[in-house]
Amino acid sequence: MEDSAPFDKAQSKKVDSARGKPLDSTRGKAVVIGSGFGGLAAAIRTQAKGYQVTLLEMRDKPGGRAYVYKDQGFTYDAGPTIVTVPFVLDELAEVAGKKMADYVEIVPCDPFYRIYFHDGRVFDYRGEQERLEAEIAKFNPSDVEGYRRFQDYSRRVYDRAFTDLAAHSFDSFGEMIRVAPDLIALRADKPVFSRVGEFIKDPCLRQVFSFEPLLIGGNPLRSSAIYAMIHYLEKTWGVHFAMGGTNKLVSGLVRMFEDIGGTFITGARAEEIVVENGKVKGVKVAFGKQDEDLAADRQPGYRFEKTGEEFFPADIVISNGDVANTYRKLVKPEHRRKWTDRRLEKMRYAMSLFVAYFGTDKQYPHLPHHSIVLGPRYEGLLTDIFDKKIVAEDFSLYLHRPSATDPSLAPEGCDVFYVLSPVPHLGGGQDWSQLKEAYADRIFASLEKEHLMPDLREHIVSKLLFTPQDFHDRLDAYAGSAFQFEPLLTQSAWFRPHNKSEDVAGLYFVGAGTHPGAGLPGVISSAKVLDKFIP
Repeated sequence: MEDSAPFDKAQSKKVDSARGKPLDSTRGKAVVIGSGFGGLAAAIRTQAKGYQVTLLEMRDKPGGRAYVYKDQGFTYDAGPTIVTVPFVLDELAEVAGKKMADYVEIVPCDPFYRIYFHDGRVFDYRGEQERLEAEIAKFNPSDVEGYRRFQDYSRRVYDRAFTDLAAHSFDSFGEMIRVAPDLIALRADKPVFSRVGEFIKDPCLRQVFSFEPLLIGGNPLRSSAIYAMIHYLEKTWGVHFAMGGTNKLVSGLVRMFEDIGGTFITGARAEEIVVENGKVKGVKVAFGKQDEDLAADRQPGYRFEKTGEEFFPADIVISNGDVANTYRKLVKPEHRRKWTDRRLEKMRYAMSLFVAYFGTDKQYPHLPHHSIVLGPRYEGLLTDIFDKKIVAEDFSLYLHRPSATDPSLAPEGCDVFYVLSPVPHLGGGQDWSQLKEAYADRIFASLEKEHLMPDLREHIVSKLLFTPQDFHDRLDAYAGSAFQFEPLLTQSAWFRPHNKSEDVAGLYFVGAGTHPGAGLPGVISSAKVLDKFIP
């Protein structure tokens, strides 16, 4: 791996493949903290502009939440596994003068999701209109017309909220005022669940068309109806998967970044964003820090490239880390007038997740790639998670079976899974070191239904557990939240921490904690927002 301190003057001669001319190295140096999808997108865009970019990752592999674990021949994608709006990836590759297809193969999933209800009924969530309406008719024929009106509403929200505003900066309140009439007309003040209920009457179908905010950390009972756009987004562009796992998409973006001259370094923990006279000067980095929590991630044979501390001078710094902890831990209090510790503590943080990764010595061919297994309660369970912050006796689950699409992710004759349960963040006070084994067993037991995974526990041969405490310790997530700030209307757009820091000149943010928010399209788009600020 290249040495991180000096930037070789020869870099100025590297070809800008996007423009077919030498890079303009006079633009200066940039440091990107964190190699999640937002950080990778920001690093590629900034490098393509002609900056000398160094991308720092504190763990032993890239990806952030999109990390990968391997155990006994099973490959576990730790984070996002649903690829929607693939054109945002194609657009990113074009910025670098590349083709996304040269770095990773992305394939569609059908159905998007299979939804299993507690009473045994099943709904196949598909993109093709006639088949989707047939699924709706199985539950309530009169809701087909209501669904069509909901779909039209979702399209109108998508056209304004995603097409027009996803890459909008919202760095001034005036910008918020200008879009307010549109948001009012779209009834952004109403929660997704109640807005869906104005179109669709069947209780099960209301769950089908309102659960999607959970994919970005939102509570459907209070997340703005703006997030109804997710339905149209998926309906139009589909749900996809990266062959080889999401980690292949991550590694492909790393290669793309390095192909255009970027420098990527692992085992590099940012310790301080150095600020002088209100402007960034660079980043202090600790190498080889023997952090006990991160050590649990390291695969056998991993060695730090270097140890000790180093200062990376930078004209701009882009953080893809947790926004709250970037400010709290990396920017000294005297440099923060708006985003003080007190203000950050008062923000509402999204739920966390309990994730069990497991491999089985048999296959379950009747299960699709993506399943949603709903429990007996919907509104009550959401209230327990988001408001009461208790770990309920029942749960609703997302079951991911990537070997349905790519058998190479598991040994021959086996299947690989993860099962995800929304749970409170650490504000609930739970001790997950005491809870996790029993909670996992309860989840596995709940899946041992004849139409799901009978005798599951007899066939589990590999298992890894990830709790809210792990989000806190291993991903440096404030309060162990899996999605940073809860996507409320009062914490969206201008009301979120801005992509351009309000406190420090030259400091920028990408990822789930800034505009437009969590989810793969959101964090990739957050890097595009920076085009307004970084020439």
